[in-house]
Amino acid sequence: MGNHYQNPYTGMKILILEDEDIIAKRLARLITEILDQPATISCVSYLDEALEQMSKNSIDLLFLDLNLNGENGFEILEQMAGESFQTIIVSANEDQAIHAFEYGVLDFVPKPFGRERLEKAIGKYLQPEQPGGQTKFLTIKKRGRIISIKLEDVLYIQGASTYSELHFKNGSKDLHSKSLSGLMKILPSSYQRIHKSHIVDMNSVKEIAVKTGGKYSLVLENDVRIPLGRSYYKAIKKKWFSE
Repeated sequence: MGNHYQNPYTGMKILILEDEDIIAKRLARLITEILDQPATISCVSYLDEALEQMSKNSIDLLFLDLNLNGENGFEILEQMAGESFQTIIVSANEDQAIHAFEYGVLDFVPKPFGRERLEKAIGKYLQPEQPGGQTKFLTIKKRGRIISIKLEDVLYIQGASTYSELHFKNGSKDLHSKSLSGLMKILPSSYQRIHKSHIVDMNSVKEIAVKTGGKYSLVLENDVRIPLGRSYYKAIKKKWFSE
């Protein structure tokens, strides 16, 4: 059975999936010291334990080892990458880092790790949304199946309550479990928030359209138009349309 560490106040919910008990306890201790807010931290050693726990209780952040009692941690990424929580890999398998980032992990902390490197990874979770990831795939659940989608097929992303709606270049759309803010932390830097409810790959933008009354929009591929928020206009124009 997994170990359970809990602060006296409820707050962030963190799951550590690590098969070495000493490392799991050290992770839990350092995370508690680094966080500037209360957290509930649970530790499990096996994939099936983690999947069962996540099916019963929502989490905010997963710390994942890739080698778990002979099991492959990528199974979690393939099955759960589309969920609302963020994932930080803590592993000695540094050769798998690029592949992990392609699946949208927040950071890859190589073993052996120190407090400073772990603090940097947690900082990525705590900081305001800031694109710069290496994600190439987004995972969604559709009719009971887990589907991996190429990010290059997504034209823009629209907020849908606590979810995000992926709008594809072929005109179709699907829901993703992460919020716009959650996606912004793992998307490449070409993806920009251009409205409180829209994210777009700026490489797909053809021009800025200005309407009477100071209303702005971006013209994308296939002449699709999405709103450009007034508060975002100057920054977007300066960064992407300066001569």
